[in-house]
Amino acid sequence: MFVTHPLIKEKTIERRLYQEVIVGSAIKRNTLVVAPTALGKTVIAILVAAYRLEKFPDTKILLLSPTKPLVSQHATKFRNFLNIPEEKIVIFSGATSPEKRTELWSKAKVICATPQVIENDIISGRYGLRDVSLLVVDEAHRAVGDYPYGFIAKEYVKQAEHALILGLTASPGGDEERIREVCRNLLIENVEIRTEQDADVKPYIKGIKVEWVKVELPEEFKMIQIQLEDIFKEKIKELKSLGINVEKFSKKELLSLRERIQEELMENKTPELYSALSCIAICINLTHALELLETQGLETLKRYFERMQKTKSRTAKALLGDIRFLRAIRLTENLSEELHHPKLEKLVEIVKKERDKKIIVFTQYRDSAIKIVEALERINGIKPVRFVGQASKDKDKGLSQKQQLEILKKFESGEYNILVATSVAEEGLDIPRVDMVIFYEPIPSEIRSIQRRGRTGRKEAGRVIVLITKGTRDEAFYWSSFHKEKRMREVLEDLKKSFPKVDERQKSL
Repeated sequence: MFVTHPLIKEKTIERRLYQEVIVGSAIKRNTLVVAPTALGKTVIAILVAAYRLEKFPDTKILLLSPTKPLVSQHATKFRNFLNIPEEKIVIFSGATSPEKRTELWSKAKVICATPQVIENDIISGRYGLRDVSLLVVDEAHRAVGDYPYGFIAKEYVKQAEHALILGLTASPGGDEERIREVCRNLLIENVEIRTEQDADVKPYIKGIKVEWVKVELPEEFKMIQIQLEDIFKEKIKELKSLGINVEKFSKKELLSLRERIQEELMENKTPELYSALSCIAICINLTHALELLETQGLETLKRYFERMQKTKSRTAKALLGDIRFLRAIRLTENLSEELHHPKLEKLVEIVKKERDKKIIVFTQYRDSAIKIVEALERINGIKPVRFVGQASKDKDKGLSQKQQLEILKKFESGEYNILVATSVAEEGLDIPRVDMVIFYEPIPSEIRSIQRRGRTGRKEAGRVIVLITKGTRDEAFYWSSFHKEKRMREVLEDLKKSFPKVDERQKSL
């Protein structure tokens, strides 16, 4: 059964009850759709767009997405499904000149754009939003702080004759205030949540089997761990003696503590506060080093130490003046050549058994991505490729958005069969079908955790394997993500109940 609509190409969109229910709700008021990556949020946007264009024939659709590759993918989908001339579906990015944008805007029916471009054009008055009947906000969880989504949404509602907003996200986060901020900034009046467990979704998801594979931290690693933890504990004691009590030792907590101390220093420049700031900076560096040791391996830690030795910061100097830190560096240098993190061996073992499968391996660190690709290249029949963002660190230039799309095409065609990706592959990019997703480490962010899982289980049952080093930050990160995800669902359900029902709202109008 296919969707039949004058503005949808025949036999292109399969009818799905949950999508139709969401569309029925989203055409009535500003809606945030929260659903896993595989559930076709773009199709929902296309169906709502078709409804609006039929209802208001002289209007346009504006779709915002954070990156050029995402914008390009959305435009392709709209051209594939919408029954309107392809040249009327246009792309705006920083590469499109302002004059060209003004010209394209006047003729287009669907504009797919990065938000910065639209924000600049609104401020410059290049065109108005009066005739836009639907604003689609992709990766809506970004609508916090100064990100342009909030500004555009408010301007749109002010200017448009027939305003309607549709936000799309796999996860807006587990923090209640953040979720509420997203809803406030996008003027959301209704939330539609779907998970793999919902009865109307189950027929379309082949299921995802999640396995946790635990490895032991080698004794040699523990020798380095002891040196670093010894300094860390000493600095925490120093903080306590300065009257600063640290309850949690995560990098996030330490960063927010540093921010608090910096604010206090503006009011009160005391030697105690300066000492506390110095202690916190050392603790942040040590936490990062321990995280690399426990979750990534000696090669990555060695590179971090090398970078630190090149910097002239006070923190680096303080650490490099500590015999225990120098001992940790020496041990790392001596062992890094012959001793790999047990996760790497486990990963190689898993991949060897799954040679015929398409796999994404996610890692947080570019250094680890290099190491993983090198290890997988040695396996017969395995064609891995590194998939990273643009930002350059040291000599690593990363990939341009054009290169990213080329790699995805080659991955789809089978030229590559393993994608070793950093966070760039988590957000929305339409990555072809994969059979398995491997987390090289669990991550404390529930948003990223949900996006990573959504890459498998689309067409057939998918597997997710999470590699965890026993008794380390890996375990803490996993539980942190699990609890935040659970909390997110609870907050969204409460939020959904707090909005007035459509009929109640209409009665009050």
